[in-house]
Amino acid sequence: MTATTRQRVLFLCTGNSARSQMAEGLLRHIAGDQFEVFSAGTRPTGLNANAVTAMAEIGINIAGSRSKSVDEFSGQQFEYVFTVCDNAKESCPIFPGGGRRLHQSFEDPAAAPAEQQLGVFRRVRDQIADRLRAFAENKQ
Repeated sequence: MTATTRQRVLFLCTGNSARSQMAEGLLRHIAGDQFEVFSAGTRPTGLNANAVTAMAEIGINIAGSRSKSVDEFSGQQFEYVFTVCDNAKESCPIFPGGGRRLHQSFEDPAAAPAEQQLGVFRRVRDQIADRLRAFAENKQ
């Protein structure tokens, strides 16, 4: 499949610092070139170091990623817009092109106590990976 025919997926969260960044990296890893994958936040805050660490542990490098505002994608078409937190779902803009909106709220690992955060990042990473494997297989 060429880049022009791949289905486009946008993952949205509030800060685009953890869950949506991990989802972007995971779907690229899981589905290869099946999708063109992006992530953004409704209020971007910068990439969380624990997200980078948790992903590196499974061989996925997201260290070069940056938090992006959903505004950067205004006017673009996506086949799937996937919100990974309830706040992003509530404030998610409408994207043109009739793309399908999907939602699954995952715990905010950055909200865990500092001594527990990396463990929560790992758990959330694995939950997102499970959800995205099912998505890649079924496209739903």
